[in-house]
Amino acid sequence: MLQQGDEAPEFELQDADGHTWRLTDLKGRKVILYFYPADDTPGCTTESCDFRDASPDLSRAGYVVFGISPQGAASHRRFADRYGLNFPLLIDEDVSTARAYGAYKELGNYKTIPIRIKRSTFVIDEEGRIEHAEYGVKAQGHVDALRERLSV
Repeated sequence: MLQQGDEAPEFELQDADGHTWRLTDLKGRKVILYFYPADDTPGCTTESCDFRDASPDLSRAGYVVFGISPQGAASHRRFADRYGLNFPLLIDEDVSTARAYGAYKELGNYKTIPIRIKRSTFVIDEEGRIEHAEYGVKAQGHVDALRERLSV
Protein backbone atom coordinates (compact mmCIF):
# COMPACT_ATOMS: atom_id res chain seq x y z
CA MET A 1 0.00 0.00 0.00
CA LEU A 2 1.23 3.44 -0.91
CA GLN A 3 1.79 6.06 1.74
CA GLN A 4 2.38 9.79 1.89
CA GLY A 5 5.78 10.66 0.42
CA ASP A 6 6.04 7.56 -1.78
CA GLU A 7 6.76 8.06 -5.45
CA ALA A 8 3.52 7.54 -7.38
CA PRO A 9 3.75 4.61 -9.80
CA GLU A 10 4.01 5.64 -13.43
CA PHE A 11 1.04 4.82 -15.64
CA GLU A 12 0.19 5.06 -19.30
CA LEU A 13 -3.53 4.65 -19.93
CA GLN A 14 -6.00 5.69 -22.58
CA ASP A 15 -9.29 7.42 -22.02
CA ALA A 16 -12.52 6.64 -23.88
CA ASP A 17 -11.51 8.98 -26.73
CA GLY A 18 -8.16 7.23 -27.30
CA HIS A 19 -6.06 9.97 -25.70
CA THR A 20 -3.05 8.53 -23.85
CA TRP A 21 -2.36 9.88 -20.37
CA ARG A 22 0.99 9.40 -18.59
CA LEU A 23 1.85 10.46 -15.08
CA THR A 24 5.19 11.85 -16.31
CA ASP A 25 3.28 14.19 -18.65
CA LEU A 26 1.39 15.54 -15.64
CA LYS A 27 4.49 16.62 -13.68
CA GLY A 28 3.97 20.09 -12.32
CA ARG A 29 0.24 19.46 -11.84
CA LYS A 30 -1.65 18.14 -8.84
CA VAL A 31 -3.48 14.92 -9.69
CA ILE A 32 -6.35 13.03 -8.10
CA LEU A 33 -6.67 9.41 -9.22
CA TYR A 34 -9.68 7.51 -8.02
CA PHE A 35 -10.01 3.81 -8.73
CA TYR A 36 -13.58 2.56 -8.90
CA PRO A 37 -14.89 -0.97 -9.46
CA ALA A 38 -17.20 -0.57 -12.47
CA ASP A 39 -19.04 1.89 -14.68
CA ASP A 40 -22.70 2.53 -13.99
CA THR A 41 -22.94 0.67 -10.68
CA PRO A 42 -24.64 2.43 -7.74
CA GLY A 43 -21.61 3.32 -5.60
CA CYS A 44 -19.42 4.17 -8.57
CA THR A 45 -22.10 6.42 -10.00
CA THR A 46 -22.45 8.24 -6.68
CA GLU A 47 -18.70 8.74 -6.36
CA SER A 48 -18.22 9.78 -9.99
CA CYS A 49 -21.08 12.28 -9.85
CA ASP A 50 -19.65 13.72 -6.65
CA PHE A 51 -16.29 14.20 -8.40
CA ARG A 52 -18.17 15.75 -11.35
CA ASP A 53 -19.89 18.23 -9.04
CA ALA A 54 -16.63 19.05 -7.22
CA SER A 55 -14.58 19.32 -10.40
CA PRO A 56 -14.85 23.11 -10.84
CA ASP A 57 -13.59 23.74 -7.29
CA LEU A 58 -10.88 21.10 -7.60
CA SER A 59 -9.77 22.56 -10.93
CA ARG A 60 -9.61 26.09 -9.48
CA ALA A 61 -7.39 24.67 -6.71
CA GLY A 62 -5.08 23.21 -9.38
CA TYR A 63 -6.15 19.55 -9.33
CA VAL A 64 -6.81 17.39 -12.37
CA VAL A 65 -9.12 14.41 -11.72
CA PHE A 66 -9.04 10.97 -13.37
CA GLY A 67 -11.30 7.99 -12.73
CA ILE A 68 -9.78 4.56 -13.42
CA SER A 69 -11.51 1.21 -13.84
CA PRO A 70 -11.11 -1.95 -15.95
CA GLN A 71 -14.00 -1.33 -18.35
CA GLY A 72 -13.29 -0.47 -21.98
CA ALA A 73 -13.78 2.70 -24.03
CA ALA A 74 -17.41 2.07 -25.02
CA SER A 75 -18.45 1.47 -21.40
CA HIS A 76 -16.56 4.55 -20.16
CA ARG A 77 -18.06 6.71 -22.91
CA ARG A 78 -21.63 5.58 -22.09
CA PHE A 79 -21.05 6.15 -18.38
CA ALA A 80 -19.51 9.60 -18.88
CA ASP A 81 -22.22 10.68 -21.31
CA ARG A 82 -25.06 9.36 -19.18
CA TYR A 83 -23.93 11.33 -16.10
CA GLY A 84 -22.19 14.30 -17.73
CA LEU A 85 -18.81 13.42 -16.24
CA ASN A 86 -16.38 16.26 -16.89
CA PHE A 87 -13.03 14.50 -16.44
CA PRO A 88 -11.30 11.57 -18.17
CA LEU A 89 -12.10 7.97 -17.31
CA LEU A 90 -9.00 5.88 -17.90
CA ILE A 91 -9.04 2.27 -19.10
CA ASP A 92 -7.09 -0.25 -17.00
CA GLU A 93 -8.36 -3.48 -18.58
CA ASP A 94 -5.41 -5.58 -17.39
CA VAL A 95 -5.59 -3.92 -13.93
CA SER A 96 -1.82 -3.36 -13.99
CA THR A 97 -2.18 0.23 -12.80
CA ALA A 98 -4.60 -0.83 -10.06
CA ARG A 99 -2.07 -3.44 -8.96
CA ALA A 100 0.77 -0.88 -8.94
CA TYR A 101 -1.29 1.41 -6.70
CA GLY A 102 -2.48 -1.41 -4.42
CA ALA A 103 -6.09 -0.93 -5.54
CA TYR A 104 -6.54 -4.45 -6.94
CA LYS A 105 -8.61 -7.06 -5.16
CA GLU A 106 -10.91 -9.82 -6.41
CA LEU A 107 -14.23 -8.89 -4.88
CA GLY A 108 -16.66 -11.09 -6.83
CA ASN A 109 -19.30 -9.90 -9.27
CA TYR A 110 -21.91 -7.18 -9.49
CA LYS A 111 -24.57 -8.77 -11.66
CA THR A 112 -22.36 -10.01 -14.54
CA ILE A 113 -19.48 -7.54 -14.00
CA PRO A 114 -16.35 -8.94 -12.30
CA ILE A 115 -15.31 -6.59 -9.50
CA ARG A 116 -11.52 -6.44 -9.19
CA ILE A 117 -10.94 -2.95 -7.85
CA LYS A 118 -10.81 -1.86 -4.23
CA ARG A 119 -12.27 1.67 -4.26
CA SER A 120 -9.22 3.86 -3.59
CA THR A 121 -8.14 7.47 -4.07
CA PHE A 122 -4.69 9.00 -4.47
CA VAL A 123 -3.67 12.64 -4.41
CA ILE A 124 -0.35 13.16 -6.19
CA ASP A 125 1.67 16.35 -5.82
CA GLU A 126 3.40 18.32 -8.57
CA GLU A 127 6.60 16.29 -8.13
CA GLY A 128 4.86 12.94 -8.60
CA ARG A 129 4.77 11.95 -4.93
CA ILE A 130 1.80 10.60 -3.01
CA GLU A 131 0.31 13.39 -0.93
CA HIS A 132 -2.60 11.28 0.28
CA ALA A 133 -3.60 7.63 -0.22
CA GLU A 134 -6.90 6.18 0.88
CA TYR A 135 -7.96 2.55 0.46
CA GLY A 136 -11.38 0.99 0.98
CA VAL A 137 -13.17 4.26 0.33
CA LYS A 138 -16.91 4.48 0.91
CA ALA A 139 -18.58 6.10 -2.10
CA GLN A 140 -21.07 8.19 -0.13
CA GLY A 141 -19.43 11.33 1.30
CA HIS A 142 -15.92 10.48 0.13
CA VAL A 143 -15.48 13.46 -2.17
CA ASP A 144 -16.72 15.91 0.46
CA ALA A 145 -14.25 14.47 2.99
CA LEU A 146 -11.45 14.69 0.43
CA ARG A 147 -12.32 18.30 -0.38
CA GLU A 148 -12.21 19.12 3.32
CA ARG A 149 -8.82 17.42 3.66
CA LEU A 150 -7.50 19.42 0.70
CA SER A 151 -9.20 22.65 1.87
CA VAL A 152 -11.02 22.95 -1.46
